[in-house]
Amino acid sequence: MRKPNYDKYPSTKITGMIVQGWDSIITILKEKMNGKKVLAIDMYTGVYEEEVMEAFKKVFSEKVINVRGLMKPEQEILAMTERFMTEDVLFGYVTNLKLQDYFDADRLAKARQEVNEFEGTMLIIGTGASLVAPHDALIIYADMARWEIQQRFRRHEVMALGVDNRNELVSLQYKRGYFNDWRVCDNYKDSLFNRIDYWIDTHIAGSPKMIDQETFFKGIEATIKTPFRVVPFFDPAPWGGQWMKEVCDLDRKRKNFGWCFDCVPEENSLYFEINGIRFELPSIDLVLLKSKELLGEPVESRFGKDFPIRFDFLDTMQGGNLSLQVHPTTQFIRESFGMYYTQDESYYLLDAGEDAVVYLGVKEGVDKEAMINDLRTAQKGEQIFDTEKYINKIPAKKHDHFLIPGGTIHCSGANSMVLEISSTPNLFTFKLWDWQRLGLDGKPRPINIERGKYVINWNRNTKYVYQHLRNQFKEVASGNGWVEERTGLHPNEFIETRRHRFSSSVLHHTNDSVNVLNLLEGEEVVVESPIHSFEPFVVHYAETFIIPAGIKEYTISPYGKSAGKECMTLKAYVRF
Repeated sequence: MRKPNYDKYPSTKITGMIVQGWDSIITILKEKMNGKKVLAIDMYTGVYEEEVMEAFKKVFSEKVINVRGLMKPEQEILAMTERFMTEDVLFGYVTNLKLQDYFDADRLAKARQEVNEFEGTMLIIGTGASLVAPHDALIIYADMARWEIQQRFRRHEVMALGVDNRNELVSLQYKRGYFNDWRVCDNYKDSLFNRIDYWIDTHIAGSPKMIDQETFFKGIEATIKTPFRVVPFFDPAPWGGQWMKEVCDLDRKRKNFGWCFDCVPEENSLYFEINGIRFELPSIDLVLLKSKELLGEPVESRFGKDFPIRFDFLDTMQGGNLSLQVHPTTQFIRESFGMYYTQDESYYLLDAGEDAVVYLGVKEGVDKEAMINDLRTAQKGEQIFDTEKYINKIPAKKHDHFLIPGGTIHCSGANSMVLEISSTPNLFTFKLWDWQRLGLDGKPRPINIERGKYVINWNRNTKYVYQHLRNQFKEVASGNGWVEERTGLHPNEFIETRRHRFSSSVLHHTNDSVNVLNLLEGEEVVVESPIHSFEPFVVHYAETFIIPAGIKEYTISPYGKSAGKECMTLKAYVRF
């Protein structure tokens, strides 16, 4: 058995100002008021509002404004957001609302007047506090990563923007966040960065940390100038496996881990390690602040401040099949959900058991009406869906690569370890058949046959799959001790993937696009700058890492235990 070396807590190491604990935080802020009469504690949704309120109002109690009380009545907000929430249990429509739309104009104006007229010290707290605060106020921001918000949804602990939905189904809470609240809060936060004096990390309840504006921007600047990793998070799944427990050194007592989200910057965190103390913030902050340097100007011009590439793990080793599923076409996702690109993807097999398979595409001559009817009948529980009658079941081995453009029916089978490479929309999976399985909540998972039937590409049949979607490897370059292969993706997809096999140093160019890579083979490699623009960056087996477009060129070499041995990376970037 190899010793795990996967780093679960990657960080950017800097020096700067950091304090821990509410008492220390409040002591600093009292000193920094310097005659200012307004302290504004702004925050992302998902922060424990009561914890923050209790900590501050004990000291700043002369006058307190909770901005949640300045918002429109809940029923009015529900009506305002109804068109984005829709009646669907999973899917909504991307909002165009701004945070100001949530506030009652008269209440907001009255509060601003009250702030101007009040002579003493005032505390303004809640999402939108900066809308009330005067420009010379001391602005604090309590930030929150979406992965932690989702854990709080599952425990029914946090309210939505202007709505107390703690008792709703978790799927509905997530839907409100994904389609509405998070987009509103990101847009608002993006306008605030230069106003914020201090940042508070409350990801661990009862253990807050605070940094100042200078330290925050120092961490951002340090991260964008070097290769970096976001903080991975691991989740169980109904089909989950055991591989990641060993390779990533996870809790062996847990039943399984199905997911690892190790490059989803919308949802992951970043760690700044400041004077040896980890400070957590959403990695989306880096995307918002440094989109051009991170993504590359051509990519930013196409995707704006969206990070377009996603890497994650799907572990079914000693687990079960994923659901049989299909992703929508671009036209369907735009018309139905307001997204401007779809979830194309691919499966790269990091590991595979002897019986591993991938279900991909329909068989030749399939009667599509019969298949849809059989799916409906199976969903009613009246029969088992005969998957192999309709869908190609392809043996899969380690280092196979299966391409899955939108509209292609697919499913990873049991005893596989998949590196899933996809475009970023990460919700739009239409499940067609789930093997009579219940979700982790003990309830059937939502099936979307009626949506799926509109997007299935029936021409992605056996012949097409073997000719265009399975192991499309092509050597494109080689040198002393290295070979570069093109592995896809499909022409319909905007992501290009390249595999490098190397026992010596390989020079890479970002080509004006962010590069996302995973170490497929080898204990460790080192990423270096030919012009010494960043410190050597060590990567371990199975770790995903990001190279900002602004780095331009870099080398990857076997390192440490892997020195002189063949290693392998997979690189993804945006194709032009």
